Amino acid sequence: MKLYESLALQTEELKSLGNLRCFPATSSTSLQLSSNDYMGISKEKSLMTEFQEACLKNKWEMGACSSRLLTGNHEAYNELEALLADLYAKGASLVFNSGYHANMGILPALTTSKDLIVADQFVHASMIDGIRLSNASFWRFRHQNYKQLETYLEKHRDDYENVFIVVESLYSMDGDFADLSRLVDIKKRFDCCLYVDEAHAFGVVGHKGLGLCEKENVISDIDFIVGTFGKAIASQGAFVACDPIIKSWLIQKSRTLIYTTALPEASVRWSCFVIQFLVDSHKRREELEEVSRWFSHQLGGTGSSPIVPYIVGSNHQALALSKFLEERNISVLPIRYPTVPKGTARLRFSLTAGVTKDQLQEVIDGIECFQKNQGV
Repeated sequence: MKLYESLALQTEELKSLGNLRCFPATSSTSLQLSSNDYMGISKEKSLMTEFQEACLKNKWEMGACSSRLLTGNHEAYNELEALLADLYAKGASLVFNSGYHANMGILPALTTSKDLIVADQFVHASMIDGIRLSNASFWRFRHQNYKQLETYLEKHRDDYENVFIVVESLYSMDGDFADLSRLVDIKKRFDCCLYVDEAHAFGVVGHKGLGLCEKENVISDIDFIVGTFGKAIASQGAFVACDPIIKSWLIQKSRTLIYTTALPEASVRWSCFVIQFLVDSHKRREELEEVSRWFSHQLGGTGSSPIVPYIVGSNHQALALSKFLEERNISVLPIRYPTVPKGTARLRFSLTAGVTKDQLQEVIDGIECFQKNQGV
């Protein structure tokens, strides 16, 4: 069939460009630097043991077997949403099955053809897909270019009923933070709604780990705060902290919430358990920030987040460097187009609480050795 022939040819082309995706083998290396396990929770054996004992004692169910609007809305959901609503003091929160479900389900439920969505150029694919599913008009501004955003809104704000500004707080491929204070100012001046995805900052940034919105003291000024449990929380699911009216409307209209099986009780209770632990993990966050800042500086950067990109340029060089480090028991996978722009293939170092400067020095030494071998 022509379909198979076409796909085979396209697959070979991707391979020749060094852009073919494959599932990586399970790594047995001593240093894992590609995980989003920022707070090291997935390795906390004592936490897991404590929770597993509670799980067995209480016989928490391992499957929901239904959507939340049928029989899947167990009490654990209510407890987790109450906890998040209290932490953010937003009045309400709503849990989704994943960050992808949240970002694909919220914007289409809230917008109409009379509305406009403006998004940073580097927002996650899940937000782009959610925007595409909406009926709203859509425009993207250059990454972190707030002056361009302001100029556009000055010209076009009055053409729309509602305008949604969509950004990430911590960008997953570059490790840079948004200027939330400035975005709040823009939101207020142009009467917009502000949607902030805190996926990579939740649990990691802020005194309680609530994200950049907490650190910059702008929680009350953000309309939609989205976070995920699949990264620093080492669980599954996501949430939006919002006004109770918004929560009620999303329950009526968000298809990714309505038409999917609920999360298991045990999973939801694990998320609640970990969040309560991380709220008091101030020292762990401080230590992670310090070692992240040091490592970024050693690689020529100025960041302080646990996401430290090392831009190589070509796909083949990124693959070669990743393989070279793997041979030195350092696992860090290459990131290539379309996840990042063409010509900016990189290794994305994702640091985890507990990683030491001595371990990271081995990474730096490995990169320097690779460069010498390449004649750089």
